[in-house]
Amino acid sequence: MIDLRSDTVTRPNAQMRELMAKAEVGDDVFGDDPSVNRLQGYAAELLGFEAALFAPSGTMTNLIALMSHCQRGDEAILGQNWHTYKWEAGGMAVLGSIQPQPLPHQADGSIALADIAGAIKPDDPHFARTRLIVIENTTGGQVLPVAYMQQVQRLAKQHGLACHIDGARIFNAATALAAQDGADVYQKARELTAGYDSVSICLSKGLGAPVGSLLLGSTSFIQKAIRIRKMLGGGMRQAGILAAAGLFALEHQVRRLADDHQHAALLQQGLMAQAEAFGLSDVFQPAPVQSNILFCDLAPEFAAFYQQQLQQQGILCTGGRYQASQGPRVRLRFVTHLDISAAQIQQVLLASENALRAWCLTQQ
Repeated sequence: MIDLRSDTVTRPNAQMRELMAKAEVGDDVFGDDPSVNRLQGYAAELLGFEAALFAPSGTMTNLIALMSHCQRGDEAILGQNWHTYKWEAGGMAVLGSIQPQPLPHQADGSIALADIAGAIKPDDPHFARTRLIVIENTTGGQVLPVAYMQQVQRLAKQHGLACHIDGARIFNAATALAAQDGADVYQKARELTAGYDSVSICLSKGLGAPVGSLLLGSTSFIQKAIRIRKMLGGGMRQAGILAAAGLFALEHQVRRLADDHQHAALLQQGLMAQAEAFGLSDVFQPAPVQSNILFCDLAPEFAAFYQQQLQQQGILCTGGRYQASQGPRVRLRFVTHLDISAAQIQQVLLASENALRAWCLTQQ
């Protein structure tokens, strides 16, 4: 099976499993699990924050951040396709009583600075109190550059607002940007997060840990976050077994993200060439790729055939329908990760070529 549904499907390698088995543990709720403490300290220092908090998932670390920054009735400005708004079951509203103010995205995945500034509410009892700006990077595989990240951070400070990064794939963003100017990926990640009040980092997306995310911020912010984590049921006991995997991921599996990006680019180039060669660009449109996520827009009747053909070859991806200007479309998502090799990308391309050829035969 070639599983391209997400970079969350990776499995711990032998070295990671060995470190997990040997991890020194304690009770993390009491704060005395040495492996968790080591992970938290390492991550905070890595990105230039005072403290960090380990939690079971990125959904939880994002919610902890939102509830730590905002009180009941406060408002958070965010993108209408951000994970925090669209893909986390409405937790900020349901559990945090926080009003989301979703804004439309630009073609590059960003939110226009003018739109953010225009959405900040005046201090008036008729309005929810704007307290937080949330940014996601990468967003749908698109990379938001350092200059934009810093513009948002400065805008937040000018208006006395907190700012949070959903950085589940922040190291993918850093990898893409570092490749452009030859910088170090860790340094680029520090630049992307500089000046922000908090950032959530996923250890099981791309980095290959089995479980867990980190929330980074000031010491006082993390103290508040610990209380929220407890409230949400996220306090774990001998969590060092998981923390050991997370520490290995941060130390050893960040630089290799460049391989995933190369594989996604290889897949995109191959699929684009196939669509053109078979004259199917009107029904099969691979989008440009910036990191490890490739989207392809397909005509619905072709999408059902194409995805079934891939599944029969043991190739998995995700897909969903949406309404485009030219009518209904299906968007397939392919995500490369550490369990996908260059050879497997070639297998996918071969299966795709066979599927396109078979489709053309059905249309004769």
